[in-house]
Amino acid sequence: MQSLNYFQRVPIVWAMGIFLCDRVLGEPSVQKLVHSDGDHFDIIIMAGFYVDCLLGFAHKFKAPVVQVCPFGGAEYIGDTVGNPNPYSYIPDVFQEFSDKMSFGERIINTLCQLFQQVGRRYFLIPRQEVIMRKHFNYTSSMPSIADLEKSTALVLVNQHFSISYPKPVMPNFVQVGGMHIKAPKSLPADIKKYVEEATEGVIFFSMGSNLKSSQLPDKKLRGILEAFSKVKQRVLWKWESESLPGKPSNVKVAKWLPQSDILAHPNVRLFITHGGLLSAQETIYHGVPIVGIPVFGDQRLNMAKAVSSGYGFQLDYTDVTAESLGSAIREVLDNPRYRENAQR
Repeated sequence: MQSLNYFQRVPIVWAMGIFLCDRVLGEPSVQKLVHSDGDHFDIIIMAGFYVDCLLGFAHKFKAPVVQVCPFGGAEYIGDTVGNPNPYSYIPDVFQEFSDKMSFGERIINTLCQLFQQVGRRYFLIPRQEVIMRKHFNYTSSMPSIADLEKSTALVLVNQHFSISYPKPVMPNFVQVGGMHIKAPKSLPADIKKYVEEATEGVIFFSMGSNLKSSQLPDKKLRGILEAFSKVKQRVLWKWESESLPGKPSNVKVAKWLPQSDILAHPNVRLFITHGGLLSAQETIYHGVPIVGIPVFGDQRLNMAKAVSSGYGFQLDYTDVTAESLGSAIREVLDNPRYRENAQR
């Protein structure tokens, strides 16, 4: 994804939505619901993430829709409830602009969001509509997706005004960012012992649930291992394979780690992350500064906000070496302003 430009990346997301629509609506349990008789629902809660085919349930059950968007939301998600999205100061979610764009950036931002609008209308929606009609066994009697999306009564977006850029918000467009964060639980015994016995603190490294550290290219992996071997902190690394060849003595790996609970521990000094939105919200909640290595989606936008707010340092994935990662780690750990800003 790193080598692709904006106009190549966005159609990949569209294709993913088309694929998911066909697979989800084709599932036997979903088909049972599609063809059920006598079932009644007062409200339909669906994902607001390029799966508009699910709006077919609004027609079947004649119920209002609540769309839950897992990120800040592309422009179109606001359109469903009449929420404005001025191109002049609201950055596209797949770009890394701020709310204070130059004239040139505003032009690019406008072109990108118009590309999404036009592509959605003439490429994505017609294909999803075909899939919807196929699985609901409706033809001419079924309204179009353009009409069905007007059934949306409420949009919940995983964003929060305190840690994002200003934007106009209608009463039925509600920011609920951080709702997934719960009070920290006690860490597993081995993790707790490892963290609490680290006299110089702990660096936590995780690239999230979709990106696997174990699939990193060998050259990049060697660079990361070399950088970690030179730090005085202990490193806790979400690593998905059984073993990690060449693992330094100050590194502990595990296939799964309770991320938010780890970030809540006062001995955690730094979080190295891909910059995903949930990770960004958790690290801000717990006041831990970050080194971000964005890869796709809204991760660049999230990291641009972290940099501009002073609690994060961005490192481009293509530039990850022992030297660059080591320098980024030293910058954030040795400069107290990053932690102060994260906690503020």
